[in-house]
Amino acid sequence: QVQLVESGGGLVQAGGSLRLSCTVSGTIFSIPAMGWYRQAPGKQRELVATITSGGYTNSADSVKGRFTISADNAKNTVYLQMNALKPEDTAVYYCNADVVVRRLPYRREGYWGQGTQVTVSS
Repeated sequence: QVQLVESGGGLVQAGGSLRLSCTVSGTIFSIPAMGWYRQAPGKQRELVATITSGGYTNSADSVKGRFTISADNAKNTVYLQMNALKPEDTAVYYCNADVVVRRLPYRREGYWGQGTQVTVSS
């Protein structure tokens, strides 16, 4: 089994910062990619940022210049540094990991964390 454990959410004033962490554990041979998604009330879940094991990153236009995704591959952990937070960033943030759980036969699956609430007050 694979588990994702997130931490770092909370309540912050507009303009403040938070850092989210997500650690992947379990039967893992490799993690080709990890990322963060968010879901605000009444809205669909949307991509925030992703990072590959090689360090390639991608992020939504709405967070470019404010949020930074990074990873510690040795610790199977992905981070999301969020600066200059805005009220519209309020959402439940979910960690996602693309995990190779078996090599022979090859098996690769996506997993989600339980979500962590981020609330930005104006």
